[in-house]
Amino acid sequence: MNKPEDTVLQQPWWKKKELTEFSAEEWESLCDHCAKCCLNKLEDEDDGTVYYTDVACNLLDGSTCKCSNYAQRQVLMPDCVRLTPQNLEQLYWMPPSCAYRLIYEGKDLPSWHHLVSGSKATIHTQGESIINKFVFSKDVDEEEWEDRIVDWPLEWKP
Repeated sequence: MNKPEDTVLQQPWWKKKELTEFSAEEWESLCDHCAKCCLNKLEDEDDGTVYYTDVACNLLDGSTCKCSNYAQRQVLMPDCVRLTPQNLEQLYWMPPSCAYRLIYEGKDLPSWHHLVSGSKATIHTQGESIINKFVFSKDVDEEEWEDRIVDWPLEWKP
């Protein structure tokens, strides 16, 4: 019979710790590189509803869904938000599949997340990243973003 402490020992590290206890390396490893957060969003000024577009940040590497200049992203793109355990509660617009959001909400990581599947390619092969689903900001006038609103970043298979 398993003792409660045995169950804790069998859990993955992200279930054993509070978000504030994660090392910098652990924190960064939570990102699954879906790049949904790199999509430009529009917010309704009247009710605060956030709408995702299929228009992505120009710093995005479209083949890996990683930032092409991660270290300087906030300088180059002042609207880019740096996720921390302290600001997750305020980031209601993060996609529901976001590992940071899931862990914050006490939920499990999906089977396609690399920490579960063991492969960073799984998210792409399962269609959960934005690969082949977006255009770059530089290629679309901002006035056209409203015509590019999409629902798929909010849909996912847990």
